[in-house]
Amino acid sequence: MIVQACVNGARPATYHPALPLTAEAIARDAMACVDAGAAELHLHPRGADGRETVDAAVMDETVLAVRQACPGTLFGVSTGEWVEGRNDRLLSCIENWRERPDYASVNLSERGAPAVMERLWRAGIGVEAGLASIADAERLVTLRLGSRVLRILIEIDEQNATAAVAAAEGIRAILDRAALRRPVL
Repeated sequence: MIVQACVNGARPATYHPALPLTAEAIARDAMACVDAGAAELHLHPRGADGRETVDAAVMDETVLAVRQACPGTLFGVSTGEWVEGRNDRLLSCIENWRERPDYASVNLSERGAPAVMERLWRAGIGVEAGLASIADAERLVTLRLGSRVLRILIEIDEQNATAAVAAAEGIRAILDRAALRRPVL
């Protein structure tokens, strides 16, 4: 079992006064999570304004700070299209990262997911394929990109427990039918 700590998530800067927003604060919280038993980390780097970004300068500063605070710990970042708002901007940012995370989560529900996955692979960054629905699983299988992903993240948004379990089981059934044997988070 892998315990992955999401240090700050996609929460607004006003969510809580202790929400880590700077590279230094993210690294400090990351170290505390690792000290408490987390084996991996998921980060949402923030710009000076506290908003999420994958801008190269911010990413490089954050990745370097976390690498120094948590040597040897695997970590990933989000590439959600809400972060930069434009797929071309996201692709350009990834291209310019000098300090790179071990992997990045890519939501298959987003139109630009295949291009983002390709750009990450070209940069030597693993891909965690984010599946929130049966349609996302079908897309991953249809695109035939599944065998290249580091792992699959099943992240159900459904709040009804019965519907959430059904969605997760549906996703697993699609992956099984396609013989897509990747680790699942």
